[in-house]
Amino acid sequence: MKETVPFTKVPVGVSACLLGEKVRFDGGHKHDAYLTDTLGPYFDYVPVCPEVGCGLSVPRESMHLVGTPESNRLIGNKTGTDYTAKMQAYCDRTVEELRPRSLLGFIFRAKSPSSGLFHVKLYTPEGNPTLQYTSGLFARAFARAFPSLPCEEDGRLHDPDLRENFIERIFALKRFREEVIAAPSVRALHTFHACAKYLLMAHAPEGLQDLGRLAAAATPENLTETLSAYETRFLAVMAEHATVGRHVNVLQHMQGYFSEQLTTQEREELGDVIGEYAREQVPLIVPVTLFRHYIYKYQTAYLMQQHYLYPHPAELKLRNHA
Repeated sequence: MKETVPFTKVPVGVSACLLGEKVRFDGGHKHDAYLTDTLGPYFDYVPVCPEVGCGLSVPRESMHLVGTPESNRLIGNKTGTDYTAKMQAYCDRTVEELRPRSLLGFIFRAKSPSSGLFHVKLYTPEGNPTLQYTSGLFARAFARAFPSLPCEEDGRLHDPDLRENFIERIFALKRFREEVIAAPSVRALHTFHACAKYLLMAHAPEGLQDLGRLAAAATPENLTETLSAYETRFLAVMAEHATVGRHVNVLQHMQGYFSEQLTTQEREELGDVIGEYAREQVPLIVPVTLFRHYIYKYQTAYLMQQHYLYPHPAELKLRNHA
């Protein structure tokens, strides 16, 4: 059986309206039940509403961004009031206030001129939509202040692949912070890297090699700089989407690691299930569950420690989609 350890919720920033707070310009909200009901038991949300935070009322006039993707201003739709300076001051202040919260990610409200992370529409000074897009002022400031942290938008989390990648990154970072940063040492880094091997291989084999070189070069003297570089590269590797082909590669590597312990029938069964997954006839959870069974049956210590087997809470069912 997998070792049971006390679980601590993950600190994650979120646009307040997504939690059901009535902070939108019209006095409404954009409650997302997946965030509150499914992820809520695992995420310790830190809600943020830039408009309310910078002193605007509820309700208030709606706003849009005017300018270019590189330079734009926040303008009221009805009055033409320029709210840019007020909002920018809030953004600068708030990203610094969030640093001590040690957030491991952020979920933004899509299309918002303050909080949209991707594809926020730009307008002309006359209020006409253009064909250009940018990110919201707060989302942009947050991403600039925390360039490596996993960030997503609410709508994109309804895509199974995007959802799995985002949540997997969140829990991978949680593990790194708890197992390495909380009590930093060269040995802790080496142990973490060894246990993350197959998880990293599923995302980017070349990234696994890069991180291996970083870990190997760690010394007590350069540990602080090495851990910072490792975390940045680690999150970049995890941001690359794992593919069916890369998962198959990982499964075959793991099978080879303990194949001599398996009976002929068990080897054939594993091979068949890997093949079914490769042909996308079954979801990833099927071969992974079978691997867990044999790994614990034969007490294969190295594989038992692999993060790949338990990258996030099983209750989230992230590997159950085809």
